[in-house]
Amino acid sequence: MSVGRVFDLPSLVNQRAAWRKDGLRVVFTNGCFDLLHAGHVRYLNAARSLGDRLVVGLNGDASVARLKGAGRPVTPEAERAEVLAALAAVDAVTLFREDTPLALVEALSPDVLVKGGDWAPESIVGREHVLAAGGRVITIPLVEGRSTTTLLRRAGGSRP
Repeated sequence: MSVGRVFDLPSLVNQRAAWRKDGLRVVFTNGCFDLLHAGHVRYLNAARSLGDRLVVGLNGDASVARLKGAGRPVTPEAERAEVLAALAAVDAVTLFREDTPLALVEALSPDVLVKGGDWAPESIVGREHVLAAGGRVITIPLVEGRSTTTLLRRAGGSRP
């Protein structure tokens, strides 16, 4: 089932098939996107410019807690999904509960797989699948000084 631009996996797989039939190039990225900031927006706009549709895989709350530690996420998954889906650059958002988006990448077979520049290309999850299917894997430089961790430090009164 989908609600606006937030999709469950079966609905997103169907949407992906429709986009493929229409000859549209699908870009996929993923992340926690806990406190959305300008670095995220710039990153998502850059990712969207690499294709016709942008799909964002969003780590669920338990996954974020395992990856980021106690006190995270700050924003619940439903709200993070709603905010991401409201961005003009984002065509679809789907939640995943695992620590990596491998199952999503394999189910969607995006034409372009994108991660931030803090990821070495060879360590990007799903890379082999996308390349084997004829797709591309691209890293986008991070926006210096923009991160959720930095925002949380500032909010707590300490300096980054």
